[in-house]
Amino acid sequence: MEIKELLDTEARRINNTSFIEKDPVQFPRKFEMLQDIEIVSFLSAMIAWGNRKMICKDIEKMLGLMDYSPYKYVLDRGYEDLDPGLNIHRTFFASHLRHFLQGMRKIYKDYGSLDAFSMIHKIGESESPAWELVKKINQILADENGESCSRCLPLNLDTTALKRVNMALRWLVRDDGIVDLGVWKSIPKNKLYIPLDVHVGNVSRELGLLKRKSNDRKSVEELTKELRKMNPDDPVVYDYALFGIGIGE
Repeated sequence: MEIKELLDTEARRINNTSFIEKDPVQFPRKFEMLQDIEIVSFLSAMIAWGNRKMICKDIEKMLGLMDYSPYKYVLDRGYEDLDPGLNIHRTFFASHLRHFLQGMRKIYKDYGSLDAFSMIHKIGESESPAWELVKKINQILADENGESCSRCLPLNLDTTALKRVNMALRWLVRDDGIVDLGVWKSIPKNKLYIPLDVHVGNVSRELGLLKRKSNDRKSVEELTKELRKMNPDDPVVYDYALFGIGIGE
Protein backbone atom coordinates (compact mmCIF):
# COMPACT_ATOMS: atom_id res chain seq x y z
CA MET A 1 0.00 0.00 0.00
CA GLU A 2 1.37 3.42 -0.94
CA ILE A 3 1.91 5.88 1.90
CA LYS A 4 -0.79 8.28 0.67
CA GLU A 5 -3.32 5.46 0.45
CA LEU A 6 -2.36 4.27 3.92
CA LEU A 7 -2.68 7.76 5.38
CA ASP A 8 -6.01 8.41 3.67
CA THR A 9 -7.38 5.09 4.94
CA GLU A 10 -6.18 5.67 8.50
CA ALA A 11 -7.44 9.27 8.50
CA ARG A 12 -10.93 8.08 7.54
CA ARG A 13 -10.79 5.40 10.23
CA ILE A 14 -9.86 7.75 13.07
CA ASN A 15 -11.54 10.99 11.94
CA ASN A 16 -15.08 10.09 12.99
CA THR A 17 -17.43 11.12 15.74
CA SER A 18 -16.51 8.17 17.98
CA PHE A 19 -13.08 9.82 18.41
CA ILE A 20 -14.61 12.76 20.26
CA GLU A 21 -15.70 11.18 23.53
CA LYS A 22 -12.18 10.16 24.61
CA ASP A 23 -10.31 13.22 23.35
CA PRO A 24 -9.93 16.76 24.76
CA VAL A 25 -11.68 18.07 21.62
CA GLN A 26 -14.93 17.07 23.34
CA PHE A 27 -14.71 20.13 25.60
CA PRO A 28 -14.78 23.03 23.11
CA ARG A 29 -17.53 21.11 21.33
CA LYS A 30 -19.76 21.57 24.39
CA PHE A 31 -20.06 25.31 23.65
CA GLU A 32 -21.74 27.37 20.95
CA MET A 33 -20.40 30.91 21.46
CA LEU A 34 -17.17 31.56 19.55
CA GLN A 35 -15.40 33.11 22.53
CA ASP A 36 -16.23 30.14 24.78
CA ILE A 37 -14.97 27.73 22.11
CA GLU A 38 -11.72 29.67 21.71
CA ILE A 39 -10.99 29.85 25.43
CA VAL A 40 -11.77 26.18 26.01
CA SER A 41 -9.81 25.10 22.93
CA PHE A 42 -6.65 26.84 24.07
CA LEU A 43 -6.98 25.84 27.72
CA SER A 44 -7.77 22.21 26.85
CA ALA A 45 -4.82 22.01 24.48
CA MET A 46 -2.60 23.84 26.95
CA ILE A 47 -2.82 21.04 29.51
CA ALA A 48 -3.01 18.20 26.98
CA TRP A 49 0.10 16.29 27.92
CA GLY A 50 0.20 12.94 29.64
CA ASN A 51 -2.61 10.42 30.06
CA ARG A 52 -5.70 11.36 28.02
CA LYS A 53 -8.09 10.20 30.74
CA MET A 54 -6.36 12.39 33.32
CA ILE A 55 -6.22 15.30 30.87
CA CYS A 56 -9.98 15.13 30.32
CA LYS A 57 -10.63 14.88 34.06
CA ASP A 58 -8.52 17.98 34.70
CA ILE A 59 -10.13 19.96 31.87
CA GLU A 60 -13.48 19.17 33.47
CA LYS A 61 -12.13 20.45 36.78
CA MET A 62 -10.89 23.64 35.13
CA LEU A 63 -14.26 24.28 33.49
CA GLY A 64 -15.89 23.76 36.88
CA LEU A 65 -13.75 26.56 38.30
CA MET A 66 -15.21 28.80 35.60
CA ASP A 67 -18.80 27.68 36.26
CA TYR A 68 -18.85 26.33 32.68
CA SER A 69 -19.09 29.93 31.42
CA PRO A 70 -15.49 30.66 30.41
CA TYR A 71 -16.08 33.85 28.43
CA LYS A 72 -18.18 35.40 31.19
CA TYR A 73 -15.62 34.22 33.74
CA VAL A 74 -12.86 36.02 31.81
CA LEU A 75 -14.80 39.27 31.41
CA ASP A 76 -15.82 39.24 35.09
CA ARG A 77 -12.24 38.58 36.21
CA GLY A 78 -13.36 35.47 38.08
CA TYR A 79 -9.80 34.17 37.91
CA GLU A 80 -8.70 36.79 40.45
CA ASP A 81 -10.41 34.76 43.20
CA LEU A 82 -8.39 31.62 42.51
CA ASP A 83 -5.77 30.35 44.95
CA PRO A 84 -2.58 30.70 42.90
CA GLY A 85 -1.26 27.44 44.35
CA LEU A 86 -4.25 25.36 43.24
CA ASN A 87 -3.02 22.51 41.08
CA ILE A 88 -4.92 22.08 37.83
CA HIS A 89 -2.85 19.58 35.84
CA ARG A 90 0.60 18.28 36.64
CA THR A 91 2.85 21.39 36.63
CA PHE A 92 0.05 23.76 35.55
CA PHE A 93 -1.38 25.74 38.47
CA ALA A 94 -4.07 28.36 38.98
CA SER A 95 -1.38 31.05 38.85
CA HIS A 96 -0.71 30.03 35.25
CA LEU A 97 -4.43 29.97 34.46
CA ARG A 98 -4.78 33.47 35.90
CA HIS A 99 -1.83 34.66 33.81
CA PHE A 100 -3.39 33.37 30.59
CA LEU A 101 -6.92 34.58 31.27
CA GLN A 102 -5.71 38.06 32.22
CA GLY A 103 -4.21 38.36 28.76
CA MET A 104 -7.28 36.85 27.13
CA ARG A 105 -9.46 39.48 28.80
CA LYS A 106 -7.39 42.23 27.17
CA ILE A 107 -7.71 40.56 23.76
CA TYR A 108 -11.47 40.15 24.11
CA LYS A 109 -11.97 43.71 25.33
CA ASP A 110 -9.93 45.13 22.43
CA TYR A 111 -10.78 42.74 19.56
CA GLY A 112 -13.97 40.88 20.45
CA SER A 113 -12.59 37.43 19.67
CA LEU A 114 -9.30 35.64 19.28
CA ASP A 115 -10.20 34.97 15.66
CA ALA A 116 -10.63 38.71 15.08
CA PHE A 117 -7.29 39.31 16.86
CA SER A 118 -5.72 36.80 14.47
CA MET A 119 -7.43 38.41 11.48
CA ILE A 120 -6.36 41.95 12.34
CA HIS A 121 -2.76 40.84 12.85
CA LYS A 122 -2.91 38.97 9.51
CA ILE A 123 -1.80 35.72 11.13
CA GLY A 124 -3.25 33.71 8.25
CA GLU A 125 -0.90 35.44 5.81
CA SER A 126 2.16 34.25 7.72
CA GLU A 127 4.09 31.20 6.55
CA SER A 128 4.04 29.99 10.15
CA PRO A 129 0.66 31.06 11.58
CA ALA A 130 0.84 29.17 14.88
CA TRP A 131 4.21 30.62 15.84
CA GLU A 132 3.22 34.12 14.76
CA LEU A 133 -0.03 33.90 16.74
CA VAL A 134 1.75 32.73 19.89
CA LYS A 135 4.29 35.53 19.52
CA LYS A 136 1.46 38.09 19.43
CA ILE A 137 -0.45 36.49 22.32
CA ASN A 138 2.70 36.25 24.43
CA GLN A 139 3.24 39.99 23.97
CA ILE A 140 -0.24 40.65 25.37
CA LEU A 141 0.24 38.20 28.25
CA ALA A 142 3.55 39.80 29.23
CA ASP A 143 2.14 43.33 29.02
CA GLU A 144 -0.94 42.49 31.09
CA ASN A 145 0.89 40.48 33.74
CA GLY A 146 4.19 42.32 33.88
CA GLU A 147 6.10 39.12 33.08
CA SER A 148 6.24 36.18 30.69
CA CYS A 149 5.16 32.63 31.50
CA SER A 150 6.34 29.57 29.60
CA ARG A 151 3.76 27.37 31.36
CA CYS A 152 0.97 29.01 29.36
CA LEU A 153 2.45 29.23 25.89
CA PRO A 154 6.02 28.39 24.81
CA LEU A 155 8.51 31.23 24.64
CA ASN A 156 11.22 29.42 22.64
CA LEU A 157 9.48 30.00 19.33
CA ASP A 158 12.55 29.38 17.16
CA THR A 159 12.70 25.75 18.28
CA THR A 160 9.39 24.64 19.81
CA ALA A 161 7.14 22.28 17.86
CA LEU A 162 4.10 24.07 19.33
CA LYS A 163 2.32 20.74 19.44
CA ARG A 164 -0.56 21.81 21.66
CA VAL A 165 -1.21 25.12 19.89
CA ASN A 166 -1.14 23.40 16.51
CA MET A 167 -3.70 20.95 17.89
CA ALA A 168 -5.94 23.79 19.11
CA LEU A 169 -5.70 25.43 15.69
CA ARG A 170 -6.64 22.16 14.02
CA TRP A 171 -9.81 22.12 16.14
CA LEU A 172 -10.62 25.75 15.39
CA VAL A 173 -9.76 25.85 11.67
CA ARG A 174 -10.45 22.48 10.05
CA ASP A 175 -14.01 22.47 8.76
CA ASP A 176 -14.93 18.99 7.55
CA GLY A 177 -17.71 18.87 10.16
CA ILE A 178 -16.63 15.60 11.77
CA VAL A 179 -14.36 16.09 14.80
CA ASP A 180 -12.84 19.55 14.34
CA LEU A 181 -15.08 22.57 14.81
CA GLY A 182 -14.00 24.84 11.94
CA VAL A 183 -15.18 28.10 13.55
CA TRP A 184 -12.21 30.29 12.61
CA LYS A 185 -11.92 32.33 9.42
CA SER A 186 -8.54 34.00 10.01
CA ILE A 187 -6.30 31.06 9.07
CA PRO A 188 -6.82 28.81 6.01
CA LYS A 189 -6.54 25.10 6.73
CA ASN A 190 -3.83 24.64 4.11
CA LYS A 191 -1.61 26.85 6.32
CA LEU A 192 -1.95 24.58 9.37
CA TYR A 193 1.01 22.58 10.71
CA ILE A 194 0.99 19.07 12.12
CA PRO A 195 0.77 18.73 15.92
CA LEU A 196 3.99 16.79 16.45
CA ASP A 197 4.42 14.58 19.51
CA VAL A 198 6.60 11.54 20.20
CA HIS A 199 4.19 9.02 18.66
CA VAL A 200 3.48 11.06 15.52
CA GLY A 201 7.21 11.67 15.12
CA ASN A 202 8.09 7.98 15.46
CA VAL A 203 5.38 6.86 13.02
CA SER A 204 6.44 9.53 10.53
CA ARG A 205 10.05 8.35 10.66
CA GLU A 206 9.01 4.73 10.18
CA LEU A 207 7.06 5.79 7.09
CA GLY A 208 9.98 7.80 5.72
CA LEU A 209 8.09 11.09 6.01
CA LEU A 210 10.49 12.58 8.54
CA LYS A 211 14.26 12.26 8.69
CA ARG A 212 15.07 14.70 11.47
CA LYS A 213 15.46 13.02 14.87
CA SER A 214 14.32 15.84 17.16
CA ASN A 215 10.64 16.65 17.62
CA ASP A 216 11.17 20.37 17.15
CA ARG A 217 9.97 23.17 14.90
CA LYS A 218 12.18 22.13 11.98
CA SER A 219 10.71 18.64 12.17
CA VAL A 220 7.17 20.04 12.14
CA GLU A 221 8.04 22.06 9.04
CA GLU A 222 9.72 19.08 7.35
CA LEU A 223 6.84 16.70 8.07
CA THR A 224 4.11 19.17 7.13
CA LYS A 225 5.89 19.88 3.84
CA GLU A 226 5.68 16.16 2.99
CA LEU A 227 2.02 15.97 4.00
CA ARG A 228 1.18 18.99 1.83
CA LYS A 229 2.53 17.13 -1.19
CA MET A 230 -0.17 14.49 -0.62
CA ASN A 231 -2.98 16.83 0.39
CA PRO A 232 -2.20 20.49 -0.39
CA ASP A 233 -5.60 21.73 0.72
CA ASP A 234 -5.83 19.91 4.06
CA PRO A 235 -2.47 18.43 5.13
CA VAL A 236 -3.31 18.25 8.82
CA VAL A 237 -6.12 15.74 8.26
CA TYR A 238 -3.22 13.29 8.38
CA ASP A 239 -2.79 14.07 12.06
CA TYR A 240 -5.56 11.53 12.57
CA ALA A 241 -3.73 8.93 10.50
CA LEU A 242 -0.37 9.40 12.21
CA PHE A 243 -2.08 9.30 15.60
CA GLY A 244 -4.03 6.17 14.72
CA ILE A 245 -1.27 4.07 13.17
CA GLY A 246 0.04 1.75 15.86
CA ILE A 247 -2.57 2.76 18.42
CA GLY A 248 -5.57 0.90 17.04
CA GLU A 249 -8.18 3.37 18.21
